[in-house]
Amino acid sequence: MSDSKGHVQEPKNFAPKVPVTLDPPKSDPITQDYLAKCDGTHEGYPTYVAIKGKVYDVSNKDAYGPGGQYHVFAGKDASRALAKSSLKAEEAVPQWQDLDDKEKTVLEEWVTFFSKRYNVMGVVQGASNL
Repeated sequence: MSDSKGHVQEPKNFAPKVPVTLDPPKSDPITQDYLAKCDGTHEGYPTYVAIKGKVYDVSNKDAYGPGGQYHVFAGKDASRALAKSSLKAEEAVPQWQDLDDKEKTVLEEWVTFFSKRYNVMGVVQGASNL
């Protein structure tokens, strides 16, 4: 899902290839500190990616773990990077409200993509980018 220029390809097909059974979404508050430890490098912690304040459990996907092509998103709210189809660490931040309409549409597509594949574990405590 990334091209030769280091851009994330926008999701085109939202349905998973293999059916996924998801748990009901949780709304537990998840602190920034805890989220940061959920980057796949801390033993005993899951691997999480947040988008627009919602926290998704991506623990079962190697792509988000250390050395994975999407590890840059792990342990943080990567809304801006996903909206911009970017793999740059400095863009893996929660702020997305100032983006153009096309980028906001891409972000919504990523929310749909993640929502169909990964359990929602909670909401980033104090998130202002919902």
